[in-house]
Amino acid sequence: IDFFKGDSYMKRIRLGMVGGGEGAFIGEVHRMASRLDDRYTLCAGALCSDAKKAARSALSIGISQERSYSTYQEMASTESDLIDGIEVVAIVTPNHLHYPIAKEFMLAGIHVICDKPMTIGAQEARELIDLAKTSNLMLAVTYNYSAYPMIRHARAMVQSGELGKLRVVQTKYTQDWLTEPLENTNHKQAHWRVDPKKSGVGGCVGDIGTHAYHLSCFVTQLKATSLCADLSSFVDGRRLDDNAHIMIRYEGNTKGMIWSSQVAPGNGNNLEIQIYGDKGGLVWRQEQPNELIFTPINKSSQTLLRGSAGLSENANALSRVPVGHPEGYIEGFANLYREIADALMIYRSGKKPSPGDILFPTGEDGYDGVSFVEAAVQSNNEGSVWISL
Repeated sequence: IDFFKGDSYMKRIRLGMVGGGEGAFIGEVHRMASRLDDRYTLCAGALCSDAKKAARSALSIGISQERSYSTYQEMASTESDLIDGIEVVAIVTPNHLHYPIAKEFMLAGIHVICDKPMTIGAQEARELIDLAKTSNLMLAVTYNYSAYPMIRHARAMVQSGELGKLRVVQTKYTQDWLTEPLENTNHKQAHWRVDPKKSGVGGCVGDIGTHAYHLSCFVTQLKATSLCADLSSFVDGRRLDDNAHIMIRYEGNTKGMIWSSQVAPGNGNNLEIQIYGDKGGLVWRQEQPNELIFTPINKSSQTLLRGSAGLSENANALSRVPVGHPEGYIEGFANLYREIADALMIYRSGKKPSPGDILFPTGEDGYDGVSFVEAAVQSNNEGSVWISL
């Protein structure tokens, strides 16, 4: 399980996974992402709460039966005692399980990569952050859109002042897959996402609204100070929101809006961010991820292409194939896994990565995302009033 880096061979990072068994979508995405740069070996898993299904799932992806576990508690305990036990676990379960699983593995001395949202409550998120610090462990959260090359270039442009003083940040993430009550069928993904016991207090706002929120803060590097939310459940009988309109005030008098919806027919995975300052504007759309539209004030718009000359170092570092070849969703996850692998190698040497060198989302980003959801729900429940963040 070696790979060549620089002048020496390095041991691949031993990865485990909880969740992601038969019929799961995001687990396979994480596995593909971890394989893309050949930095990890998937050694163990508790892929399903059903022991037989877990065993079948493990067999289908090459995990030995000896290291296929029926519970995450057994996995954490056993793997922490093995000489070649896993170093990091990827958590790809429904939201309500993120906290207990992450806590169990960190208490066993194992690093954590958690799908978003990190937890279903801010207090739980803060507990995980504190545990990671006291245990000298890494806690990463996969807000994958932050690892697209042109998003990294947009961040660099904002940071260098090419947009000037930021005034307006408009972000939307719209889908249509819950326009009808799929939760009343046997649709596994829909069923748990509209169940507050499994999804948390937010529906659409927690599922995709958090992506839009994190992206706006990541690119602008601004902290949100308050928000005002109007959440709706348009499908009769749905217990959680399926549409959200949210106004946001950022530090420095920058104003923003987020629209997230899963009941917008004609929208597949329509994530878009627009940023406007007193010197120019930027537009990026996830469905055309290799393009960034830059409009300097009083000049024609420019289309900046991923992989082309003149992009920032951070953008070029994440660009994998020549310009013109499609690149996007899986590669975004893989870029996070690669950056996480670099950090884990530093941990492996007995040191800690410098916070200034980390661009992948951490536990603090996870906490901010959960706090955003809680504030949006509180604002809506109190009559769409402004809530401090």
